[in-house]
Amino acid sequence: MAVIRATDPPAERLDREALIADLQRRFHCDVAATESGTIASIRVTDLSELRPLCRSLFWDAGCGFGGIVVEERPQSWEVRYIFLARFAGWIEVLVSLPLSATTLPSISAEVHAADWHEREVEDLFGLRFEQHPRLGDFILHDQFWGEGLAPFRKRFDISKAHSNGQNNVSWRPLLVVRDPGAFAMPVGPVYEGGIGESVHFMLETVGEDVLRAIPRLFFNFRAVEKIAEGKDVGQALLLAERFAAKSSFAHSLAFCAAVERISGVNVPLRAKQLRVLLSELERLRHHAGVIAGICESTALAVSAAHAAIIEERLLRASCCFTGHRYLFGLNIPGGLRRDFTEQQCQDLLSAVRLAAKQLETLEDRLSFTSSFLDRLEEAGVVAPETARDLNLVGPVGRASGCGHDLRKECPYGLYKQYEFQVPSEKQGDGYARLRVLFQEAYQSGTLVGDLISSLDSGPIHAPCQSRQGFALGWVEAPIGATLHWLRLGESGLVERYRIITPSFNNWLGFHVAVEDFAFQDFPIILATFGLSATECDR
Repeated sequence: MAVIRATDPPAERLDREALIADLQRRFHCDVAATESGTIASIRVTDLSELRPLCRSLFWDAGCGFGGIVVEERPQSWEVRYIFLARFAGWIEVLVSLPLSATTLPSISAEVHAADWHEREVEDLFGLRFEQHPRLGDFILHDQFWGEGLAPFRKRFDISKAHSNGQNNVSWRPLLVVRDPGAFAMPVGPVYEGGIGESVHFMLETVGEDVLRAIPRLFFNFRAVEKIAEGKDVGQALLLAERFAAKSSFAHSLAFCAAVERISGVNVPLRAKQLRVLLSELERLRHHAGVIAGICESTALAVSAAHAAIIEERLLRASCCFTGHRYLFGLNIPGGLRRDFTEQQCQDLLSAVRLAAKQLETLEDRLSFTSSFLDRLEEAGVVAPETARDLNLVGPVGRASGCGHDLRKECPYGLYKQYEFQVPSEKQGDGYARLRVLFQEAYQSGTLVGDLISSLDSGPIHAPCQSRQGFALGWVEAPIGATLHWLRLGESGLVERYRIITPSFNNWLGFHVAVEDFAFQDFPIILATFGLSATECDR
């Protein structure tokens, strides 16, 4: 097994109660606990305090920014800003506004990671954020839809067609570079490049280096959150696990965790163990696929084939073990749909050990392939301070010194009971991201072995009765921190469903890695980020 080269030093553990007491004193806000203490809610009554309060949480206290949850309640707007206090749990900053309100202060100047979140809210709900530098033309592209549609409002009828009927031929992309000789190179939206989904890039330059890169996504936006409204838990679970196949188990687990918190169900021990096992199997397979994409982006055909074979074998092992290559149909509120025999577990363990050994061989070969290293080292650099500023998550963040991981900092399931390291690098280049992927894959393989050797007997499901309430579910998906926020009504049907994916966070920071590097580096840097367009097109 490969040796972990570097680990992030333990982050400072926050005292959430002391932090909240300090915020309450400084900003005169109300504090309440929700979800049995899982989330501390800070209610802001003076909107002028919103920006400094969020700035204090993110920068002074060092909290991570989870995202924004907007609800259109019968009498008011409720806007929740989710923060993670390191090793201390979740904090939400809650703002209530009358339904007649159309604006609220933007926090993106203070917390840059909120930029895309505010743009999303404006497009989908019609709420405008004062002093935000660029609203509109985001999820609903102006050349197709125009402004003012607000499709996530309760009054919006999704059963009717709402297209404006024709393209806006006068639409032009926003260009930034205005120097003499500047030109823009459009790439996509039909773009493979390891993404396999519709993504448009506008690359601006005056020579051979990319000076400005603007990714444009959401060409296949499916409005999963809106479609889920009025559905029962089982129907919403199907949506949760199928909008991003490569992280399907992680997303279904986060959704089920939210339902279980609302219902107050205690998941059986064996089900918790198997959930961790399956999560790590998905992480191992996912990382093998990203590594294959990186090798392919550098035209290293033999190594790309080697990694692709490893990924394919893991997919087949997943199918033999669970019945589905991408682990569909396993999670349900209260546990799992099916159990596994001892022989099935041992067969899976053999496949995982073989994959880890083959990855170790591949890493060793790549580390001595100078033509490969020349394309990754010092390319696509994201400095630690930039990664922190943009709240980059998962392997991308950890390769730039942000070694945060929800499995450690906000443990769920049984992760507290198992020893593993969170790999971290400081260089922030493509090679650092590759090393983190390999290291995490080895850790996942070890965890799978530990779980199989310690599986308890017993039931895999506890009855879970849907009831009224709301809760947050979270997991550390293969790409990074994933949040699923859910509200169920009196009848147990979904009233509001909010998904915050790691790719949505990391796409915001992708342009930083690409800018000031040569055009030929673009597909390689993109591959090292391991981004998913489908996670944004949810």
